[in-house]
Amino acid sequence: MKPGVRLYPTVRRRRSATVASDLSVVLLLVLFAWLGLKVHDTVAELAAFGRGIQEAGTTVGTTATDAAGAVRGGFESAAGAVEATPVLGGRLAEALRSAGEGAATPVERRGREQARRLVEAGRDGELRALATARLLGWLTFLTPAILLLSRAIPPRMRQARALDAAQRALGGERLDRDRERALAARAAFSLPYETLRRHTEDPFGDLIERRHEGLIRALGEDAGLRVPGGTRGDG
Repeated sequence: MKPGVRLYPTVRRRRSATVASDLSVVLLLVLFAWLGLKVHDTVAELAAFGRGIQEAGTTVGTTATDAAGAVRGGFESAAGAVEATPVLGGRLAEALRSAGEGAATPVERRGREQARRLVEAGRDGELRALATARLLGWLTFLTPAILLLSRAIPPRMRQARALDAAQRALGGERLDRDRERALAARAAFSLPYETLRRHTEDPFGDLIERRHEGLIRALGEDAGLRVPGGTRGDG
């Protein structure tokens, strides 16, 4: 925004109302952000199920490995017991070890495969839950925030432009007579009578008699600006 543009009225009650309106917008944005975080955190808790499945997969893999080791160990013990038997002991021991390996390997293989599938499913579920949490959190914040700002920003921009225009028209250098007369006429014929009465007892009499000071102040109040010279109703 270019330098010199006035964002807030100088009339106290108008300025207070504008500041209060802006603060309410900021507070609502903070509220929407908080709600977005709450929704995100709540949905993100579903990721715990995915982590639980991953832990279950790891447990399955460990259990399968332990079970396979127990099978091998059992057959190894039996092979060690018969290995010393004359004539057939060596062959029996070798057969027992081979049988143990044959029994343990499928158990271990299937267990590891099942563990891998569970870990992958759990990781995928965790990532999906976190992505959904982020999406819902942003939607919870952005949807009402965009609606709020689309309603709040345009009127504030129009107000700022109107204040800037009024400041250029009423402030700064001393008004020439023709311009002062035109502004006074505009005030007398367009402003609410209640606004005029706060600055002059006889608006049209002042206009006729070219007493334009009160009418100009009334025009400034209507625009939200305090015109030098003070008013009876700008407090």
